[in-house]
Amino acid sequence: MLDDYQIDQPIIYRTLLNAVLKDTLTHAYLIELNGYSKGLDFALACAKFFLCPKHYSNADKCGDCTQCMTIDDGNFLEIKIIHPDGQWIKKEQLEELQQSFNRKAIVGNQKIYIIDGVDKLNTYAANSILKFLEEPVPGITAILLVDNAYQVMNTIVSRCQVLSLKKNSKLVIKNQSTKNKLGFYSFHNQDELNKFLESPDTDEKIEEMIDYITFFEKSGYQAIIYKNKAFLEKFNDKNSLFLVFNWFILYYKDVLNQLLGKPLEFFNDYEDSIQKVSSGNTILTISRKLEIIVELSGKIKFNVNTTMLMDKLVIDLMEVKK
Repeated sequence: MLDDYQIDQPIIYRTLLNAVLKDTLTHAYLIELNGYSKGLDFALACAKFFLCPKHYSNADKCGDCTQCMTIDDGNFLEIKIIHPDGQWIKKEQLEELQQSFNRKAIVGNQKIYIIDGVDKLNTYAANSILKFLEEPVPGITAILLVDNAYQVMNTIVSRCQVLSLKKNSKLVIKNQSTKNKLGFYSFHNQDELNKFLESPDTDEKIEEMIDYITFFEKSGYQAIIYKNKAFLEKFNDKNSLFLVFNWFILYYKDVLNQLLGKPLEFFNDYEDSIQKVSSGNTILTISRKLEIIVELSGKIKFNVNTTMLMDKLVIDLMEVKK
């Protein structure tokens, strides 16, 4: 059930819970696994939550539920799961899905399809699912799973709400001083992270990143004038900028921990900084800022103007209402 992920995946849990409460569920979710080992289980928990007539998120409220047990057994008619056939997901699999979903739901009025490994769509299958996403049918929800959203066609990503799961394994860091400062990481590219951590100026870059956030949180738009140019001179390539955006995410996650009364996970030696930033924010504003940073980090892999990207980061974050 979805409540089983309340602690493990707090941000996505609250996002989906609020979407149901406000009746703002979208037609397609792209769930980025980030190495999370229970991605398909999480997708099925979401499906149970979406399909439940009362949107119960735990078994305590409904007791033994035949519908949930049928889903667990893989026999629920209104859920279709597609796995790669060999190395690829083929057009024929999508055509079969569309044909089955053209028929009226037998149980309830909703259908859900889960594509496990949406990066494995071959060209024809990708075009087929794109048409499905462009012309959503009421009562049909897509849950697309992929380890890294950057492996998926941008046209597909743009038609989904992207949710990033928190990795459930710890990365071993060789740089002891950095390890003491950050506790542990969860990044998309472990090789690039290790290379970055072993750089002699890593600690300096950590300080630069935290200084940037604290300056922005205090001075807002002035960061564009006084900070962005110098910041980009420090992080002047896509790999380092992408990793620093991940550090932004981890920093704000610790701010969220502070606001929730939980122990810091990443920046244990920067409690004063975390405290100052948390005092000027709420749980809702930090959640929104995390969404913005995650969204903009996805643009780094493209030929984006990094100066405009950093300016947009400041502008979008400043639009989050306190």
